[in-house]
Amino acid sequence: MTALVSIAAPRESSAFASHQIHALPVLVIFPHNQCNCRCVMCDIWRIREAREITPSDLEEQLTSFRKLGVRWVVFSGGEPQLNEKWSYLAQIVRSAGSRVTLLTAGLLLKSQAQVVADSVDDVIVSLDGPSALHNAIRRIPDAFEQMSEGVKTLRQIQPDMSVRARCTVQKANHRALRAVTQSAKEIGLASISFLAADLTSSAFNRPEGWQADRVNRVALVPEEVDALAAEVERLIEEHHTDLESGFVVEAPSKLRRIVQHFRAYLGHAENVAPRCNAPWVSAVIEASGDVRPCFFHPVLGNIHRQALTEIINNPEALSFRANLDVANNEVCKRCVCSLYVPCQDEHDLIGR
Repeated sequence: MTALVSIAAPRESSAFASHQIHALPVLVIFPHNQCNCRCVMCDIWRIREAREITPSDLEEQLTSFRKLGVRWVVFSGGEPQLNEKWSYLAQIVRSAGSRVTLLTAGLLLKSQAQVVADSVDDVIVSLDGPSALHNAIRRIPDAFEQMSEGVKTLRQIQPDMSVRARCTVQKANHRALRAVTQSAKEIGLASISFLAADLTSSAFNRPEGWQADRVNRVALVPEEVDALAAEVERLIEEHHTDLESGFVVEAPSKLRRIVQHFRAYLGHAENVAPRCNAPWVSAVIEASGDVRPCFFHPVLGNIHRQALTEIINNPEALSFRANLDVANNEVCKRCVCSLYVPCQDEHDLIGR
């Protein structure tokens, strides 16, 4: 993880003016820092000290949300539904005029289906494969069944609610992209999106990064990268109507980029940063109150000490954005979860 660049001298302040944020269309909030899955590609489940956002935390930031014109809030984490007051958080955010998306593993969807239907605008569930494969990756014996039952129950309560899926591609499921797509259809989901597993960052409760043995459980060896490339091409060929309709969210070029990510990790291709302007159009508020410009870059401040409007435009934040060259930044070049919002239009989904 790169360190924040030093605060600029006063003579540079005029150069920072173009990096002032006056509107923040997208905001990601972690209501809770723990998770009820034990996924092989993530260490969040190892967190022992629970932290969470409280209603008062968000109420104190409502003026900032309104001033910044936050139009879309994504509840992520951790598992947002572990926060017993997460629905109150959603109501607070909605009172400021924001759309709310719940990003969840889905284990609590069934028991909280009515609350979900009443509290958010749409849902994204994690889907890593057909039943047995999904359960093995999540390391929860009936994770797939719990999630799919939750989706079914939610559909019965709110038939028009959009429920989509996201799949993290890694060693265990690199040959199963078509099977994942079919499973998403069978569950009745609105779409499926794919992204590569993060192998190198300090995000997801990996402050010191991963040791080689942990990375090897998720990364692909050369033969597996070739198999993934073949699977991607078969997905593009056999599910071309799903790509055209948007059921498979990524265009062929973005699906092939997943292959390049794994090749680059092996040193067989260059890391190329995706098109991304996340630090200028979004922010991430973690359960501790820490604010980041995106999932992977350093903390800029904390909402327990400052208003969000002040944090995203403090000297550190301005210097960070002014000096961030996305195309050449090592963190950005290895990014698996980029965001690009053209003209501050939130149609591009978070993490695409």
